[in-house]
Amino acid sequence: MKKGKKLYEGKAKIIYASAEKNLVIQHFKDDATAFNNQKKSVIEGKGILNNRISEHILTYLGQVGIKNHLIKRINMREQLIKYVNIIPIEFIVRNIATGSLTKRLGIEEGTTLEKPLLEYCFKNDKLGDPLISREHIITFNWLNLMELEWINEQCRRINDLLQGMFRSVGIKLVDFKIEFGKTKDENKIILADEISPDTCRLWDINTEKKLDKDRFRKNLGNLIEAYQDVARRLGILHEHSNIKPLKFPKPKAVKLKK
Repeated sequence: MKKGKKLYEGKAKIIYASAEKNLVIQHFKDDATAFNNQKKSVIEGKGILNNRISEHILTYLGQVGIKNHLIKRINMREQLIKYVNIIPIEFIVRNIATGSLTKRLGIEEGTTLEKPLLEYCFKNDKLGDPLISREHIITFNWLNLMELEWINEQCRRINDLLQGMFRSVGIKLVDFKIEFGKTKDENKIILADEISPDTCRLWDINTEKKLDKDRFRKNLGNLIEAYQDVARRLGILHEHSNIKPLKFPKPKAVKLKK
């Protein structure tokens, strides 16, 4: 599919116009950033893996009723997606305490939360994506109360679905960030952006090895190997990839507690 003009470029993706009015092309870059763009690098192959993993997850969510922007993956780095106006809020769902939550509140790293915690951040790089409340969202008309409650319920449902998906392949879903947008044609709210190891914290169930972007944030190394491990456990193949496949032991079956 032929790409049109560049409409937007973010830290990890570029959005291009397509031949169809209400559809755009999303290109996954190899750029890695952390700490509000203070730490930067280019990691060859990251965009290919995020494209495949996000496609896999969004396809699954779409099949179980979570409407999202994905139409189809069109090549190793690009997806055809619905054109949306992104709502300027990051919705963060936490199942285990880590990252900024432990720093802000002094909670011990790795503490399992009694129930999922939903937080909101205002999407603004210049301001450092500050934490906001539901009152901010309503007061500044980013969403009305009915829209916010609907998105909150979607976040809880997505969390349940993703926890089950990852648990089945021996991975803990520690936390994740998602975004929503309003479609250009119908002004309907749908899940947008991406869901990948860039936007989720993923730990091995048995060893708690980090399989996400924390490997870059914390200088743990082997980010591509970790992302490949996630993709392999999810059953995603890398056709024509320039990333040399690595051999990993088959994950052991995980017995779930009733």
